[in-house]
Amino acid sequence: MANFLSQLAIAALLITPATLAVAQSSGSGKTTRYWDCCKPSCAWNGIKGLTAPVKSCDKYDKPLNDVTAQSGCAGGTAYMCSNQSPWAVSDSLAYGFAAVTSAKPTCCQCYQLTFTSGPISGKKMIVQATNTGTDVATNSFDIAMPGGGFGIFDGCSTEWKATPAIWGAQYGGPSTNTCSSFPTALQPGCNFRWGWMQGADNPDVKWEMVTCPAAITEVSGCSVSGQAPTGPSSVSSRSSSSSSFTPGPAPASSASASSSISPVAVSSSSSARSSPTPSSSSTYVEPASSAPAASTYHSSTTAEAGSPPASATVTSPASSAESESAPQPTDTEDDTCEL
Repeated sequence: MANFLSQLAIAALLITPATLAVAQSSGSGKTTRYWDCCKPSCAWNGIKGLTAPVKSCDKYDKPLNDVTAQSGCAGGTAYMCSNQSPWAVSDSLAYGFAAVTSAKPTCCQCYQLTFTSGPISGKKMIVQATNTGTDVATNSFDIAMPGGGFGIFDGCSTEWKATPAIWGAQYGGPSTNTCSSFPTALQPGCNFRWGWMQGADNPDVKWEMVTCPAAITEVSGCSVSGQAPTGPSSVSSRSSSSSSFTPGPAPASSASASSSISPVAVSSSSSARSSPTPSSSSTYVEPASSAPAASTYHSSTTAEAGSPPASATVTSPASSAESESAPQPTDTEDDTCEL
């Protein structure tokens, strides 16, 4: 009996917090907002368990084919694509992209958020994790939307010649709707905050891991290997003033959104793998300004430090989780891509 209890105690010690985190597939949390224009951390090559890295664009918002291109936030040529902005599918459903905590990353996993506070309580939004950051709290989703604030890093001043007068505060962006002064390609996503979200400021959510809609993966170019996206590859959104709907990333058809979004089963097991070693050009020196601590909910965060992911975990439909690690960059922001 004593031997059995000893073995049981040892087994309990082997269940690490990371293992428990991987097993979590739903919960309650918070949302913030950001748009730093940097190359998404899930856009780097070599992340296991993905069909392809997230797409990135050049300074002129044209798709880049070179997944090794350095982030514009580190002096490189790769930036976030404007069509990775959120869009309304209906009065009660929206699609988009988000950064999640780098402590427990899951690149390209989708999450269904049900808002539980503020003027949009009851509405749902499905977001795909395309970016991460050390300043994103656990169970927090930093929704990517133009005008959401740069956060730690700013690639928008280089890509779009952004100014504080229009783009607002580093954390949270403008306090009033200045979207008409944004670059044309970013105006729909900017208006999303004032339209579909009704100006909601960091609303609370209940979240659940789900299979990605094809309309989302069509934009990002990324999905979890073995998780077949559901529904049509494009979902139309309505275009109108900021008081109502805001258009999404150029959907071509009027197909309706799929109602067959499925929860994702998550395993508590994981296995370590190694990923490519970053090149010397991956080194990035953090700007003098710093973000609030990860435990502080703020209006905007960012997750791009111009280097490949330091760790990444993805969940396959076979309910197995893979984790990988690479040398840490010299900055304090982790470029990984889970909750």
